[in-house]
Amino acid sequence: MREKERASLTTPIPRLKNDRLLRAARRLPVDRVPVWMMRQAGRSDPAYRRIREEINLPLEHLFRTCPVPMSETAAEWAVKISMLPKRIGVDAIIVYKDILTPLCPMGAHFRFTPGPVLSEPIRSREQIEALQPLDNAPSQLAFTGNVIGKLRETLDKELPLIGFAGAPMTLAAFLIAGTSPMQRDSSRLSEPAKMVFQMITEAPELVHQLLARLTDATINYLNYQIAEGVQTVQLFESIADVMPRTMYQEFVLPYHQQIFAELNRSVPAILFAKECAYLDLMHQSGADVLSVGKCVELAQAKAETEGNPVALQGNVDNDIIRDGTFADITTAVHDCLKQGGKIGHILNLSHGLHRDTPFENVKHFVHAAKTFR
Repeated sequence: MREKERASLTTPIPRLKNDRLLRAARRLPVDRVPVWMMRQAGRSDPAYRRIREEINLPLEHLFRTCPVPMSETAAEWAVKISMLPKRIGVDAIIVYKDILTPLCPMGAHFRFTPGPVLSEPIRSREQIEALQPLDNAPSQLAFTGNVIGKLRETLDKELPLIGFAGAPMTLAAFLIAGTSPMQRDSSRLSEPAKMVFQMITEAPELVHQLLARLTDATINYLNYQIAEGVQTVQLFESIADVMPRTMYQEFVLPYHQQIFAELNRSVPAILFAKECAYLDLMHQSGADVLSVGKCVELAQAKAETEGNPVALQGNVDNDIIRDGTFADITTAVHDCLKQGGKIGHILNLSHGLHRDTPFENVKHFVHAAKTFR
């Protein structure tokens, strides 16, 4: 099945001034490895912080429509923020929004104070059944479509535009916890994460019911973004780093496979599973590109996927970008590029930029990538 899916990526690459990322995702020759960063339009950029202070809007107003009316001004700000990384030379722009965006029209209204908070966590069958299907994305997510359209117009065929969605298990974890379940301390699970694992253990059938609904919504959401004009999409499984292998096999992989099997295959699809060591399971997902963390060496990933090759994305340690010297960053970038090779590699980080990453380090990361020979 996976061979057939990848073979269906036959739509011609859009005519862009810079199509390196799209070529790399298809394992086609490039003059240099393309580079972009997760969270590249965010809190590490002083220009972003100035914009947020200037507009003084709650975060959710900048990437979704409910429970507030759609604002043309908010859409313009979302476009401006999305475009900020262009000035430092990245090879792609990612739409400025949050992985929780599609949950709002389903009836789960997260507020950001500053982190996401849901007034009533989803833990019962009745609550799951009350979630609305995301079956009319042009109406339910018109704000996102509006932002994508404006970004395509602003980019004027210069760079590819990346759309994205949170994966079902990650979204389910937010809904069950009622806030971010992500670990703050890698040595132990956070209390919200413990709640998620308790429900998986004690009520697995309810979790599967929730995952099924979220999978349908994610497929519709990503296909809507593709229809509106994004030229590649990324699926974020941000809770992968705390999922035991058996749990990943049951509660993560089948839903990834369904999503990638039902996506519009005219654009490449990337799977990001945060610090996931189960490369063989990621490879079974059907994604065209696997974004790997620092727990997997790119050379190892290339070797393990040689029989059925995929493009690889990553995997410079985001801690080095925050804490390292320019020399440290250059060494890490060059080592990553040597391991990844020139065909089928998109340079990125192991995870998103830390909010306290010096912006000069961010710029140096891009510079080191573009000047590598």
